[in-house]
Amino acid sequence: MRDETQGMDRRDFLKAAAVAAGAGAIPRSASAQDAPAIRAEVDAFLKDYVAKWVPLDTAAGRAAWSASTDVSEAHTAAQVAANQAVNEVVGAPEVIEKVARFLAAKGDLTDIQVRQLEKVRLRAAEAPGTLPEVVKARVEAEAKQGAAQDGFVYTLKKPDGSVENPSANRIDQVLLTSKDMDERLAYWKASKEIGAPLRDGLLKLRDLRNKVAQGLGFSDFFALQVADYGLTVDAMLALCDRIVADVKPLYAQLHTWAKHQLARRYGVDAPAGKIPAHWLSNRWGQNWPGFVEGVDMDAPFKGKTKEFIVEQAERFYTSMGFPKLPPTFWTRSDLYPADPASGRKKNSHASAWHIDLDHDVRSLMSVEPDNQWFDTAHHELGHIYYFLAYSTPEVPHLLRQGANRAFHEGVGDLIGLAAGQRPYLKQVGLLAPEAEAAPATTFLLASALEGSSIVFLPWAAGVMTRFERDFYAGAIADDALNAGWWERVGKYQGIAPPEDRPETLCDAATKTHINDDPAQYYDYAIGTVLKFQLHDHIAREILKQDPRECNYYGDAKVGAFLRDILRLGATRDWDAVLREATGEGLTARPLVSYFEPLKAWLEAENQGKTSGWPE
Repeated sequence: MRDETQGMDRRDFLKAAAVAAGAGAIPRSASAQDAPAIRAEVDAFLKDYVAKWVPLDTAAGRAAWSASTDVSEAHTAAQVAANQAVNEVVGAPEVIEKVARFLAAKGDLTDIQVRQLEKVRLRAAEAPGTLPEVVKARVEAEAKQGAAQDGFVYTLKKPDGSVENPSANRIDQVLLTSKDMDERLAYWKASKEIGAPLRDGLLKLRDLRNKVAQGLGFSDFFALQVADYGLTVDAMLALCDRIVADVKPLYAQLHTWAKHQLARRYGVDAPAGKIPAHWLSNRWGQNWPGFVEGVDMDAPFKGKTKEFIVEQAERFYTSMGFPKLPPTFWTRSDLYPADPASGRKKNSHASAWHIDLDHDVRSLMSVEPDNQWFDTAHHELGHIYYFLAYSTPEVPHLLRQGANRAFHEGVGDLIGLAAGQRPYLKQVGLLAPEAEAAPATTFLLASALEGSSIVFLPWAAGVMTRFERDFYAGAIADDALNAGWWERVGKYQGIAPPEDRPETLCDAATKTHINDDPAQYYDYAIGTVLKFQLHDHIAREILKQDPRECNYYGDAKVGAFLRDILRLGATRDWDAVLREATGEGLTARPLVSYFEPLKAWLEAENQGKTSGWPE
């Protein structure tokens, strides 16, 4: 008997499709038909589907772009209307019925046809035309939630009685640099204010998303999202648990070192167990920048323009043989902070957009000339170049995406990792003398703490994945969202709230992905493991260099290796692509190996201190 947490297999889909079509049984297999005839029928169906879907999806992408870059009621309404138009096509009952019939005859179809039909199947399950009112309500609720999130104004009352409306960048800067514990607590609490007005909307979205997914046989919305990997929920959770377990020994050493380091910085005693959340330099503790003292990675960017950051990121790719970005990338993207005087509000989270599944590619950022945005720009352009690589006639529109979702994140993170390597920074004049002279463990420590690396994985594979799985599965009560959130934060990250967090708040909803990119955060965890696996292969097998001190810049062989992966899109099984590229399936071995010198250093630094935190 299939476990209820596993989501929907193909037989369930066929049953649901039969009901949707008004039939009483599974559609009869067409395998007895002439194979060329059924293939021709599938080709005709896919051609018609794409012809209807792509223009509408493009219009929806443009509407979403406007809603994210210039928050207004009019743009939100336009986004809702555009998404509803897409849903009417991708979730049409006749689409569900035909895909079910075709997949019943998959033995007579080509692999490319089956892959496209699977993508159509999953899109239909996101917006089944058999539940039009639910789908419509979900679109409206998501647009409303997005507008509330993007248009939120943070408020902080200062000791002198004045009121500040800090930007997200301002909050991050205070948490990165301030040693005043009262100031840190005030800004941390301000950063969580956004959760309260999003709480009810998130609960409503959970119910609507689950109803949509259950309409075609999935146990819940989380199971629907996991299905894109060809995995059950249990298999995905097991994969994430393995990632957490692989890095826990090193994470525990980092946790111990960090809390004592911070205690000295703030002039207080180190806690016996968990780290207070407002001590950390990131609002969610998902990475810990600014801990490594003595090396100012921002110094080389002083005097540089915002434009230089993105232009240098483009030069990184072109040096490896990638083409220059389309001129429209520069004219259509929104790369820099909005002018406060304009009154325009925009989403503060960096992202890359493939508007038309062709060459209309854009990025939404708020770039400042510093090391963090230097890394982010390289990462986001990784997505952009991935888009462009598979936007070719050889890749069907339905398969113009990563080999799986994590491949996109892995490639972006891979370039972010490469952008932080000292040989590259030195070559392009962005390595400060003290950084060049610093011991290798200093950079390993910074890498383990910052970005998508060791500190990030308990958050991504642990907190976010487990919270969203339990949230959509109904394992967290509506009146215990904050309790459920902090229970998982404490378990996986060893972080505690600085004070009681009442249930009128919703600290989970302060993370944008919970609202507008739901039930997919394991993508980032898998992408992190994938990043180190690809990087290890590039360094050792192509460059013949130490993975901790290597340089992709200007190497055409590295560019060719990457393009061979990127140009495939989703035309091949992701595990097969990875095995062919690196010689093995997904493994955290290269990641753990990368940080072995750091683990030995930390164990010496932490000698005599209790490691970890009470469970």
